[in-house]
Amino acid sequence: MSQAQATLPPVEELASRDWRTPFELCLLGAIWGASFMLMRVAAPEFGAVPLVELRLASGALILLPFLIAERRRFPARLWPTLALIGCINSAGPFVLFAFAAKLAPAGIGAICNAMTVLFTALIAALFFGERIGWRRAIALGTGFAGVAILASARIEGAAVGLAVAAGTFASFLYGIGANLVRKHLTGMPPAAVAAATLSCASLATLPFAAANWPQVNPSLQAWGAALLLGVVCTGLAFVVFYRLIKRVGASRAVVVTYLIPLFGVLWAWSLLGEPITLTMLVAGLLIVGSVALSQRRPV
Repeated sequence: MSQAQATLPPVEELASRDWRTPFELCLLGAIWGASFMLMRVAAPEFGAVPLVELRLASGALILLPFLIAERRRFPARLWPTLALIGCINSAGPFVLFAFAAKLAPAGIGAICNAMTVLFTALIAALFFGERIGWRRAIALGTGFAGVAILASARIEGAAVGLAVAAGTFASFLYGIGANLVRKHLTGMPPAAVAAATLSCASLATLPFAAANWPQVNPSLQAWGAALLLGVVCTGLAFVVFYRLIKRVGASRAVVVTYLIPLFGVLWAWSLLGEPITLTMLVAGLLIVGSVALSQRRPV
């Protein structure tokens, strides 16, 4: 048997991939798309920072067993880096998206989130010496055009520019965080890294959340949305995502980025009755199309 043949997965596993991969991609798109709807429900009652603290803490608890199992691979000297990445890649974007959810329909944040892939490429080119290439340069320009169109929108008579700015900056922070993870944490167990960074982000956010805790106890609906956001959309979703990366690779797993805006808009429309405007559709197509263009392999 040749080495190539020896590394091929069994026929049963190949067959199972036919349904597992698209199923898990759609599942993740639905879960992460729902996170924007859940923020829209919970953020007005909790406030952005307390809601994010609940999300970080509950997500970290779900992933904690992975960190405990791999604790020997996390020496003390690594924790400052983990804390920095946790603040940039989790606490900051989560707060910004929660803030945006207080100002605008959930679909706005979901569409802005798609810019993460483009910002990751831009940060890699500016600070980490990677070539951006003409295709990604065009994609960046197209994506920013979509953001500009989205920022100019008025939905139900209200301007959404500030929410778009917050969502776009959150995606920019995700782009920085992705590059920091690639530079400093490559080879580390990803689920354990997620647990560590979420835990650090939760500790960093805790004093601000306590200072801004709502004086009126949020409704059961808001509490339910907050817990679903942490347990399902953060903790369990990370487990599924890292399983997917392990099975099909990061470049294929990133396809979920295309599905999040679709599900985010559909959840908000079907369950919250939020409108889907022509401006949102045009901007979303430009942004998601630009992401698709940036991910195409050269021929």
